[in-house]
Amino acid sequence: SILIEKIKAVVIEMIHSADGFPNENFSDYISKALNYDYTYLANTFSEVKGITLQHYIILNKIEKVKELILYNELNLTEIAYQLNYGSVSHLSAQFKKITGLSPSFYKKMKHKRKENLEDL
Repeated sequence: SILIEKIKAVVIEMIHSADGFPNENFSDYISKALNYDYTYLANTFSEVKGITLQHYIILNKIEKVKELILYNELNLTEIAYQLNYGSVSHLSAQFKKITGLSPSFYKKMKHKRKENLEDL
């Protein structure tokens, strides 16, 4: 479980780094950071957590997308680039698969909710 916590910490660091997402693919990044073979790390993670390491990374990336949408400082193209998505459509499809909402609908919904809270 110490290894699992280290994997989670590297994933969070990778996604939330102020320097932006690393240019190398996540499997190489995690493998280098922890000095273990990626397949071993991924298999161990899946056995312990019950989800794949890749799915865990996607969930964390989507949380970061939500955060960036709410900050309202970057457009979707910039967010996609920052989180190393190949395209806005890939980001949008993954976002919708995880949240059930499109990024633009999520943004409208959250901003409307914020306005309603400010009116109270």
